[in-house]
Amino acid sequence: MFGVAAYGMWGLFPLYWPLLKPAGATEILAHRIMWSLVAVLLMLAAGRRWLRGLSWRRAGLLAAASVAITVNWGVQIYAVNTGRTLDAALGYFINPLISVVLGVVVFRERLRRWQWVSVALGAAAVVVLSAEHGRLPWIALALALAFGTYGLLKKFADTPSLESLAVETAVMFLPALGFALALEARGEAAFGHHGPWHVALLVGAGFVTVVPLLLFNGAAIRLPLSVTGLLMYLTPVLQFFIGLLVHHERMPADRWAGFLLVWTALVVLTVDGLRARRRGPVTERDHRTSPGFRTTLEQGTSKH
Repeated sequence: MFGVAAYGMWGLFPLYWPLLKPAGATEILAHRIMWSLVAVLLMLAAGRRWLRGLSWRRAGLLAAASVAITVNWGVQIYAVNTGRTLDAALGYFINPLISVVLGVVVFRERLRRWQWVSVALGAAAVVVLSAEHGRLPWIALALALAFGTYGLLKKFADTPSLESLAVETAVMFLPALGFALALEARGEAAFGHHGPWHVALLVGAGFVTVVPLLLFNGAAIRLPLSVTGLLMYLTPVLQFFIGLLVHHERMPADRWAGFLLVWTALVVLTVDGLRARRRGPVTERDHRTSPGFRTTLEQGTSKH
């Protein structure tokens, strides 16, 4: 139930961001960062958990991760509020395939045959969708690459989720606050000018960011990796149906073809990962780099 709740909330985010209009995507992003820091600090204080033993190396990695997740958050909000929820869903479908590529590039991992097949299918999907748009599906690729980079940096930092998110949001807090104050000074801010309900929703952006994280942590310590890895697909599936059925976004035949290629790639990747796990014990190196479940799973610890 914790896992379904966490991934379900992340999947329902496309229903939340439009409620924050007329605030623009960048203003929403700024408030999400600021109020996320407030929410995290309150939860750390309630649990009497504080940052200890944060080395300069870890701090630098988390600062870089902060930039990556800020890009991911910003692109997601922009996609949803400009009628491109399907592109956002595609980005999270592509993300496991990006993890495979990162395993090869960063960890020099040798892929199994079916992993190469899944990567090839993913690349074919990008080609098909590029032909449909007349350009690269930049929203999907930006989301997947930013989130893949974020997960990689978080793996190297190896810091508990709440403490990590506290550092990440603290790094971006002053730029976010400065942007919000600049909008107010120019008379372009929506915060505080559209009633208390709108203020509450913008403040709530921080708390809806942190609550799924806590639920995810509750699930991760209780569930096998194979179960949690499969649950993670609930997020893009929900986003896909919201874009298709709620936001009524266009889905021409060539876009269906691109999505079907990605889904086929994910089926191949998932089945291959399950078979590999059944064949024998998992080594430490597999734990670090296996793209089918572990890399993408660990990237989910501070997702969306």
